[in-house]
Amino acid sequence: MDIKKMVLAALFAALTAIGAFLTVPLEPVPFTFQVFFVLLAGTLLGTRYGVLSQATYIMLGMVAPVYSGGASGPGVLFGPRGGYLFGFVVAAYIVGLITRGGHQNEKVLIRYFIAMLAGVVTIHLGGIISLMLVLEFNFSQALMTGAVFFLLDILKACLAAPLALKLRKYL
Repeated sequence: MDIKKMVLAALFAALTAIGAFLTVPLEPVPFTFQVFFVLLAGTLLGTRYGVLSQATYIMLGMVAPVYSGGASGPGVLFGPRGGYLFGFVVAAYIVGLITRGGHQNEKVLIRYFIAMLAGVVTIHLGGIISLMLVLEFNFSQALMTGAVFFLLDILKACLAAPLALKLRKYL
């Protein structure tokens, strides 16, 4: 195990928790900056440590109020927000997989953005599934509930991709 990457995974778990408190209160799922840090974690830490960072965040939320709005516990994880949270782990993996290797060519920023867009889609698919299961929404209701967030998360990806490109050389 790479100690530096483990420390960075812990840092990104903490940043994701901080992102939960940078929030705009909307229902049934608040808008937060967590996705921004999930996308950066996948890009900068890769598959293994990106996943570790988000799994650590989810486990921390079982015992500490680090989810959006200061929530914690299994009720959040298995409630309407849960699919988004599980999506964080999968998204970190997908983003890390797509951005693996080749960080030196001129098309890397485009690849980062495509990877982050795939991560956003993954997170929102998880959210749609949880809204359908927990709130018994049909697909179109769940899709429309998350549509505003999806657009905002694409904006986060637009901000995170160039930042990741700049930060990568320091890691």
